[in-house]
Amino acid sequence: MNWETLCDVSGVNVSRETFSRLEAFSNDFHIWADRINLVAPSTREEFWHRHVVDSLQLLNLRQTERHWVDLGSGGGFPGMVVAIALAEANDSRVTLVESNRKKCGFLQVAKAKYAPQAQVLPMRINEALPQIDPPQVVTARALAELDILLEMTQQWLSTGSVGLFMKGREYVGEVEKSRTKWGFDLVVYNSRTAPDSAILEVSQLTAIGS
Repeated sequence: MNWETLCDVSGVNVSRETFSRLEAFSNDFHIWADRINLVAPSTREEFWHRHVVDSLQLLNLRQTERHWVDLGSGGGFPGMVVAIALAEANDSRVTLVESNRKKCGFLQVAKAKYAPQAQVLPMRINEALPQIDPPQVVTARALAELDILLEMTQQWLSTGSVGLFMKGREYVGEVEKSRTKWGFDLVVYNSRTAPDSAILEVSQLTAIGS
């Protein structure tokens, strides 16, 4: 994928310098993915579309926010891609939480090379949350059902943070299930990379009955 196409399909005005960093990140990713399972092998051939564009579309929705937290970052999506895209912003902070030590090894290398302002926390989410300042945006992709994500992030989403949760075709059922436990504002965005997927923007979270 070239620079112009990436900007067009992601909706983000990626600088040429950022694109060069993403290209280098792609090279490192494939080297590491030959040794450890960073993503589903079936998605590696569509790396730019399935992972880079998929991640950047979140930044398109919140282009002015600079403090992000990504839960269950895996091979770096969406957290490391967002961090690389924000590396030129002096005030940006992106925290990636991932409990798999091998994947964290890759994330630490990527941070050192391409996103020095990022922070990688190699620990379980429940251990990491008390150590993180409330972010402007919290993200998660393929981590847990929505009601569980809301439980995890209640301390942030109830006090002004916004959740951007990437969901597949079953998201409607997850939203309905979550409504039995939580009140929240919801905006649903169609995914740019999968026609049957969506990004759920959640804010103003309250526990029902509280």
